[in-house]
Amino acid sequence: MGAGADQHRADLRNYVVVTGAYWADTITDGAIRLIVLFYFYERGYSPLEVASLFLFYELFGIITNLVGGWLAARMGLRFTLLGGLGTQLVALGMLVVAPASLLVVPYVMAAQALSGIAKDLTKMSSKSAVKLVVAQDAEGQLYRWVALLTGSKNAIKGVGFFVGGLLLTTVGFHAALAVLMGIVAAALLVVLTAMRGRLGQPDRTARFRGMFSNSRAVNVLAGARIFLFASRDVWFVVGVPVFLRSEQGWSFWQVGAFLAVWVIGYGAVQATAPRYVRDPDGRTATWLALALAAFPAAIAVALAAGVDGSVAVVGGLIAFGLVFALNSAVHSYLILAYADGDKVAMNVGFYYMANAAGRLTGTVLSGLLYQWQGLEACLWGSAIFVVITGLLSTALPGVRRAGRSTAGAAGAG
Repeated sequence: MGAGADQHRADLRNYVVVTGAYWADTITDGAIRLIVLFYFYERGYSPLEVASLFLFYELFGIITNLVGGWLAARMGLRFTLLGGLGTQLVALGMLVVAPASLLVVPYVMAAQALSGIAKDLTKMSSKSAVKLVVAQDAEGQLYRWVALLTGSKNAIKGVGFFVGGLLLTTVGFHAALAVLMGIVAAALLVVLTAMRGRLGQPDRTARFRGMFSNSRAVNVLAGARIFLFASRDVWFVVGVPVFLRSEQGWSFWQVGAFLAVWVIGYGAVQATAPRYVRDPDGRTATWLALALAAFPAAIAVALAAGVDGSVAVVGGLIAFGLVFALNSAVHSYLILAYADGDKVAMNVGFYYMANAAGRLTGTVLSGLLYQWQGLEACLWGSAIFVVITGLLSTALPGVRRAGRSTAGAAGAG
């Protein structure tokens, strides 16, 4: 009993270290995205070319979540966390030391690929760690902890957008990235000196094929997640920043500040989601998604009717963000509720592989649709994706029923 309590305290301490490192990498990730987007857009790159800079970021995120969950199961979450932070340093270093002649699309895509690997390794490590420090039968506590972690992460990513816009405005491209390198290096040092053990029990026998879930609940949720995050990034990655900068005349820091406030508010709602949505299950995910679809459609209609662009976009996307945050918080809880305790890292890795696939889809279409028909096309694409999310969510089971079916599938596998 005493040994179990000691292990729980050690896991909790490690979890705090993991979360702090994740926050540091999240600030950096948000800042890099804004810095790269505006640096190249201001140099005459088209919206589609700017979107292409992030293709490898999202593509390698898919691969990383798939392989990373397997590595975490075999090597422990400490291994994947250190790997993520180290990779982020390499990605930033590639951009810091490169002269202007090397800052071309293929080179930046390669650096962004490493950044995507880094972000998803740290995210998967932190999200998986929650399951290890919450009692197996404490579903209410698990929901609160997941909501707090996910919400705080998104709030901090919003800080990253603001930091990125501010640094690009005040110190320029290379110096801004050097500052971000310092943040990541500090986080890496803290993990190396303060973390003990591997956070969880590595399983050297874990097989890569186990990454592909046998649970219907996990598979359906992963499918819904693809379209949910495609619905956000189809306007978020290129459409809205370029629209505000080029068509509404906003400055770098103003766009960065808006995206920062949006993501911080979105994160705050996620963190407090248990106050507004209690005992979520598959039905909760369904009605939240169908409610969300109304917002991008309403913004698109407002723009077509001649409503002031800044008013329609800012007001509409604030409302979208509130409901999207509840959707995301419920999904983040459900994957851990559905996951089998012995395969949590692998289930979470599979789920976030789907998340990355949604971001990749949204990223490509954000540049393509904006270049084709402007922001309105991006918003209609968002509405369609959210409707698909809701339709898929109708197949999600209740938490208890999913827990039994997941365990049975794992035992059969």
